[in-house]
Amino acid sequence: MNADSEYPSEFARLLASGRFTITAELVPPVSTDPADLAARLRPLKGLAAAVNITDGAGARAHLSSLVTAQLALAAGVEPILQMTCRDRNRLALQSDLLGALASGVHNVLVITGDDPKAGDQPETKPVFDVNSTTLLAMAHRISAEGRLPSGTAVRGPTGLFLGAAAVPFDPPPGWDAADLVAKADAGASFMQTQFCFDTEVLRRWTQRLGELGLTRRLKVLVGLAPIPSARSARWMKERLYGTIIPDAIVERLERAADPRREGVAICVELLRELADIPGIAGAHLMAPQNPAAIPEVIAAFSAAV
Repeated sequence: MNADSEYPSEFARLLASGRFTITAELVPPVSTDPADLAARLRPLKGLAAAVNITDGAGARAHLSSLVTAQLALAAGVEPILQMTCRDRNRLALQSDLLGALASGVHNVLVITGDDPKAGDQPETKPVFDVNSTTLLAMAHRISAEGRLPSGTAVRGPTGLFLGAAAVPFDPPPGWDAADLVAKADAGASFMQTQFCFDTEVLRRWTQRLGELGLTRRLKVLVGLAPIPSARSARWMKERLYGTIIPDAIVERLERAADPRREGVAICVELLRELADIPGIAGAHLMAPQNPAAIPEVIAAFSAAV
């Protein structure tokens, strides 16, 4: 894939078109067998506009996110490379950005990363040499100027399409979204959010973003999931930071004869609602414990529009 000055990737071009865009998340396997990764990629090919490749999700070791992104691209799936600040210093992060560009990977989502104490090797020492906003600014300079922070020139194409994470909530009066403004100023062009299943909260949140001019600067993709059970919904509400799930959805899953099918139906319904909310460019589907439901949701939504 060749980048151009206006659209570094097909994902960037699609978002710019105004079409409601659905991305999906993929956790690389703990495996050195490419067939294991291929089995996870295959159901998403041709359905998800792009696929986020997580970087040490849950503070656990998996197949390298950069290598996974390269293999995804070779398999015909457009990757969004996640890069965390947790594991590498600025030199290693810059090297990985160059490696991504050399491989034809142009979409990068910059995040802080889970605390290693939450993972399966809690004695791991975190790095956090830079924060997510600083990493965005570094990546943006490489992309826009073709230079490392040291001033060293980078040879070859450098176009990156940069994203950031966000947490929707009911905005209080006077909320100025300073953190999101800083990320946009640092070079982010899209953002993917934590789970939010409350469309009224999303309407108020994106309305405020619009008033601040942010929906013109950042393409917003809202985090959703096909929740397989009421138990899963309650766990997400209680354990996942920033997750918003109305009680009515939990109760609906509780009453369902087939909770997994109901979770898919709820997700498709929410996608239809999101597509009509000004300021929302699409959705990002995450289901690490229920990955087979993601292509099912995308296919059902696409068939209905």
